Amino acid sequence: MKTIAIDFETANEERGSACSVGLAWIEDGRIVRVEERLIRPRSMRFSLFNVAIHGIRAEHVEDAGEFPEVMDEFAEDFAGATMIAHNAAFDFSVWRASLDGYRMAYPTLSYLCSVKMAQRVWPHLPSHKLNILADHLGMRFVHHNAAEDAVVCAQASIVMAEQKGAARILDLAAMIGLTPGRLHAAGYQACSVRKVSARAL
Repeated sequence: MKTIAIDFETANEERGSACSVGLAWIEDGRIVRVEERLIRPRSMRFSLFNVAIHGIRAEHVEDAGEFPEVMDEFAEDFAGATMIAHNAAFDFSVWRASLDGYRMAYPTLSYLCSVKMAQRVWPHLPSHKLNILADHLGMRFVHHNAAEDAVVCAQASIVMAEQKGAARILDLAAMIGLTPGRLHAAGYQACSVRKVSARAL
């Protein structure tokens, strides 16, 4: 079972303006591979607000591949994988909007939201933002660097599974009442949370 954490950064307020992607592969309860790629958006419009967040400017991506080229490198990894994103609603809307912009078919995969998992597993935390989870785990990272965000997402998911005694992160999702989202050729279903008993948590 392939499990990969993913994070996108965008050039502006449009979801289809991905300018970088970070990926962290999980195997046997540990991170085994990390990749980051810059992406050249079709419009090349970088808003000051977004640049202030992640520091990526138009000149940084001039020689980068566009979304189809960058993501095609990992197509075999994505096929049938369980993906994880921190606030998956955002990252998967970026993925879908980017695919829609190029009239490309969606890959077939399932995905989990590490925010929703953390809310169930660590309800005592003051917030479930990525920097709060990193502090909770004793991790230092560069926030809004796509690769480093993906690593924190992956590590938090690993620790949550360990703490709940789940053999796999997908098993953790079932334990805490999280229904994976799905991307497939015909569309998508969002990741959702159902009520579970307090004993299960």
